[in-house]
Amino acid sequence: MIPCQRHLFDIPDDVAYLNCAYMSPLMKPALEAGTAGLARKAHPWELTPDKFFTGSDEFRATAAPLLGCSADCIAIVPSASYGIATAARNLPVKKGQTVLVLEEQFPSNYYPWQRLVEENSASLKVVPWPDNHDWTVAVLNFLTADVAIAALPHVQWTSGGRLDLVRIGEACRKIGAALVLDLTQSLGALPFSVAGLQNGVQPDFAVAASYKWLLGPYSVGLLYVAPKWQGGIPLEENWIQRANARDFSSLILYTEDYDAGARRFDMGERSNFALLPAAVRAMKQLLEWDVAQISETAGALNRQLASAAAELGFSSPPEDLRAPHYLCLRKKAGIPRELPEKLAREKVFVSVRGSSIRVAPNVYNSAADAERLISCLQRNAS
Repeated sequence: MIPCQRHLFDIPDDVAYLNCAYMSPLMKPALEAGTAGLARKAHPWELTPDKFFTGSDEFRATAAPLLGCSADCIAIVPSASYGIATAARNLPVKKGQTVLVLEEQFPSNYYPWQRLVEENSASLKVVPWPDNHDWTVAVLNFLTADVAIAALPHVQWTSGGRLDLVRIGEACRKIGAALVLDLTQSLGALPFSVAGLQNGVQPDFAVAASYKWLLGPYSVGLLYVAPKWQGGIPLEENWIQRANARDFSSLILYTEDYDAGARRFDMGERSNFALLPAAVRAMKQLLEWDVAQISETAGALNRQLASAAAELGFSSPPEDLRAPHYLCLRKKAGIPRELPEKLAREKVFVSVRGSSIRVAPNVYNSAADAERLISCLQRNAS
């Protein structure tokens, strides 16, 4: 268990922010790193060519342990949708095949596949919400020979349901289906490894935006690209992804050769001098805390919240089927549309997604925050 880390964040004492799944607060050290990076633009003569590469090299090296992969397998992207679109551009799907998605899946991991199947006379196969909350078994039942791509999360964002990606990855390999993952609602708060146990998850592509559980800034993220796809086609063609990019005097010597590994998939202007330092500082802190302990800490708080909310008539998925850091509360009578605004007036912050109240604490939360939420629900959600 990690002691409450509220002192590292600019969260007033009277605010109960239980909404990391919406957007994490930026840590003070990450804000300082980003501010210092932004200030470098005030003296552009000090931004020597090597500095266009040192930040991105550090970003990859810091992100790699969070995924259990080589730094060469990581591309720098601006968003989850950019990463999913990259995967959709490179993965084949034939007429009559299907792309597997979940019911109520996040739109950025839905729309690119909708377009891909339309362009290839294929179709989407949607896994319906399982009555028993077991998304893993539901996915396994839908992984039939027609599936070309399984496009999935680690955590389903409106239920908090956790998918067993090791089992799903193994099933995908047996039928020859590609596995594409959106880890935005899990990486940094739920342990994950490309290698995993035994044969591991082994995704073909996996993306995570930085601004949620990676505690980083908006508009930057990481994309894992499996070695077999690192010779693919990027979404954009830019100078810094090329093999001769580090020698500025040779940039007019156009080349078809890309830099090593997944770097060809990097976004343009990847060297962002403000965002990358902030993202790197946040990831270093996550590694210091250890993701498994972050998960345990958030899970302990959500366990208490689930028990207290049940006494108020709310239901949630069983603990063994949901992500520890992610609690979605439902009520038979439904969730009042105005509930988030009522809670916000009392400085208690959660989200409503679909028909669920989504409670997403992190290491900056305390038992007092949980108690305030339960007290507010007693008054406003009866």
